[in-house]
Amino acid sequence: MPAIVAPKKSKSAIKRAKQAEVKKVKNRSVKKLLSTLTKTVEKEVANKSGEGASSALQKVITAIDKAAQKGIIHRNTASRRVARLTKLVNSLTPSEAA
Repeated sequence: MPAIVAPKKSKSAIKRAKQAEVKKVKNRSVKKLLSTLTKTVEKEVANKSGEGASSALQKVITAIDKAAQKGIIHRNTASRRVARLTKLVNSLTPSEAA
């Protein structure tokens, strides 16, 4: 049961409060997923597993892009996270792009 901070007066205010609570729960779960996937990539890099890090990186990039597209995180934040993780994985394996 969502905890409503102050009693709302109008029907629309009550509805908005309920919607905000639902969005908060969904957004929190997506952010937790991003955190978990990011830690997976970092763990693979720490274990020096190039293959595992690359596959984990693809999963986290997809999840970050979806979160940015839905407005859960800002698009610049998404871009920054992807860039940092890609740089981390590329530092592990030599770049093949010439």
